[in-house]
Amino acid sequence: MGEKKRFLERRKSHRIRFSIGAKLITIISIIVLVSLGSITALVSWLVREDLKISAEDNNFQINMRAATEVEQTLDKMHLLSLMFTRTASALGMRGGAIQEEANYFFNQNQQIAALFYTSAQPAAWTNRVFVNERFFLSRGIDISLAETFRVNSKKILENAAIGKTALINASPQFTKEKGATSLAAMFFPLQGLRGGGGCVLFSSDNLNESFGIGVNASYLINADGDIVADADPERVKNAVNLSGQDIIRQIFTGQDRNKQMLVKLDAQRTQSGTSVPFFLFRLTEKLKKQDSGKTRYYLAYTRLNTAGSVVITTIEYDKIFEGIAATTRRNFYLTAAILFLSIMCIWFFAKSISVPLKALARAARSIEGGIFDVKLHATSSDEIGLLTSSFGKMCAALNIFGKFTNRDIAVQAMRGTIKPGGLSKHATIFFSDIRGFTEKSENFVKAFGDDASNRIVYWLNEYLTGMVECVEKTNGIVDKFIGDAVMAHWGTASTAGTPKEDALNCVKAALMMRVALYKLDMNRKKENPGNPPIKIGCGINTGIVTAGQIGSELRMEYTVIGDPVNLASRVEALNKPLGTDILITEDTWNLVKDYIIVEEMPPVTVKGKEKPVRLFAVVNHIAVKSGPKTLAEVRKLLGLKTPNISNVDVNAHEDKYKIGGK
Repeated sequence: MGEKKRFLERRKSHRIRFSIGAKLITIISIIVLVSLGSITALVSWLVREDLKISAEDNNFQINMRAATEVEQTLDKMHLLSLMFTRTASALGMRGGAIQEEANYFFNQNQQIAALFYTSAQPAAWTNRVFVNERFFLSRGIDISLAETFRVNSKKILENAAIGKTALINASPQFTKEKGATSLAAMFFPLQGLRGGGGCVLFSSDNLNESFGIGVNASYLINADGDIVADADPERVKNAVNLSGQDIIRQIFTGQDRNKQMLVKLDAQRTQSGTSVPFFLFRLTEKLKKQDSGKTRYYLAYTRLNTAGSVVITTIEYDKIFEGIAATTRRNFYLTAAILFLSIMCIWFFAKSISVPLKALARAARSIEGGIFDVKLHATSSDEIGLLTSSFGKMCAALNIFGKFTNRDIAVQAMRGTIKPGGLSKHATIFFSDIRGFTEKSENFVKAFGDDASNRIVYWLNEYLTGMVECVEKTNGIVDKFIGDAVMAHWGTASTAGTPKEDALNCVKAALMMRVALYKLDMNRKKENPGNPPIKIGCGINTGIVTAGQIGSELRMEYTVIGDPVNLASRVEALNKPLGTDILITEDTWNLVKDYIIVEEMPPVTVKGKEKPVRLFAVVNHIAVKSGPKTLAEVRKLLGLKTPNISNVDVNAHEDKYKIGGK
């Protein structure tokens, strides 16, 4: 679990959170966004302010022009009506002549639909309607409706006779017929004629058309709040009274003759996209009711001198800035396009940097993991190419250096998992030695002369390669090579988890060495001096040792020291006199006895030990069904002689051992 945790931590630490490409893209993106965004925002703000001022002035000017046009139209209608009365008065009671004059008058003033007058002094031209028949017929309006309108307007006409000028929307009374037009009626007193009043019924189509030019919309409202003229004729014909609206009351009760203000009004948008203020939205059927909401408007109004009427002009606030908004959007699109192209260029440029650097990072991780054989090729002639070339040379040097020291120890020291100083470890120590190595070396010299050294090294390296693989496959550490001898340990720099697992791994490694050598020797012949078979003895002991980096500041190595190490070395030497290939001590046997088949050897008294050391010859692993089951089968398989224990001379030169404990 500890090794897995360290692996995950290393993997997490190797993860690149913010690559060079991402940094460059981020920096350039910020520069592009800040620069272009600032310019766009500044220009938009400046233009917006100019547009705002211009729109306010333009809306107010349009309202003034609309008011002037209405005043001129009403004055013209009034003046023409008075001119007709003077002509009619001059003709006296000649009714036929008056009608001819009326026809001529209507032919010259085709926008006038009808005229009628009243007076306390009856005359041929009062109390009757003069109708422009061409006007009515061309629009499909029943001529008799003119008389009906006169009768219905009697009260207004009487008020006009006493001096009250009035302007009304006459369209609703003429909309029963198909093709009806927008009509307005102005009632006025007849100056100089006691008890006289007149009415001119005229088309307001010209006003409707002029009110709908551009994005500004104008409306003519009479003193009672009725719409008399509008850009949309349909709203005129609906005859809706607006006097109940707050904004209309505010206009009529105010003291200003003309004024402009920014107001928020409930509005709905028509199918054509025009925003209609709340006080008008009920007058059209072409509305998307789901789009209602508060909308800001510039509203300008002018109170007219005629009949207390008011001309209102509005423009939607957001409409003013549609152009600059569109330009701003295009600038944002341009910014996005520039940013995209910048990112693409930076991305490809960054790859020329990041790809070699990632290769160097992978090489560094490989070295950290103990893999020094890394191939790197410089793909550019810049600083990164030089760094890659130098790094490749360093990898080659480390690969060679790794063969002169313990790779696992070097890797752990590099990672910092092995600290300077010694630590107590419950470890299992292993020693192995080639039997008859001195004799075999002499045979090499006799057979090959000067070439003997190369032959010996090649033969020995082939053997050691197989032995090292067995150690590393079982999570062991090769400490050193002592000539033909191998020293290794388990549970020191790395551990399988418990001393039992480490000891079992060590014994497994020894059994793997037995199998590896057996297969290797199958192709060797004893009489071949250049490639003789190899038999080894293995000594294994378990105990508390001191493990650490031992040496000087110039050179040090990771090794283990202590009495268990010495005992393992001496136990290895007993394989030859005891006729065995793998011997383990009692301390090791106590840990692995449930997994290994062994046969106990006679106890050995080791110099410096108070009690005899129990030794066990390893036969096989319990879980292995094939292979030897007894020590006799091991000796037969490996060609080992069965010794006479009572006559064994362990060491003729140093009295270290005494067989049987006697």
